Amino acid sequence: MAISFKDAVDDATDLSEINTTPLVDVMLVLLIIFLITIPVINTSVAVRLPRQTTQLQESQPQTVLISIDAAGQSYWFDARLTDPQTLQDRLKQAAAQTPQPAVHIRGDARADFAAVARVLYACQQAGIAHIGFVTDPTDHGH
Repeated sequence: MAISFKDAVDDATDLSEINTTPLVDVMLVLLIIFLITIPVINTSVAVRLPRQTTQLQESQPQTVLISIDAAGQSYWFDARLTDPQTLQDRLKQAAAQTPQPAVHIRGDARADFAAVARVLYACQQAGIAHIGFVTDPTDHGH
């Protein structure tokens, strides 16, 4: 087994070449960190805000919830509506409120379309401007 020794000339050439890849990696990471933190530093100006009691400027209207079950029966929130005139009267009262509340209709998927259409027509006759339908966002594979 022979032992080989490097020449002194080879050692000088190896030391003169420096690998700059780790240096570039570190500089890129620092650049990214500075780009992320500089906007946070600029927007966090110390300001002493004036104190004042907060008051409710405008009352938010309550959303009216009308449900229609599979048999076609209508409900005002949880109270069953026995006749169409009761629904019409309550919708007129809601339409007269300022600001006017939105009406959300929860129709059973098995309900007849005519029952939902009657509620929509009553909303239109009462002058309700905002009507929405409540749906189930989960997909049950149907």
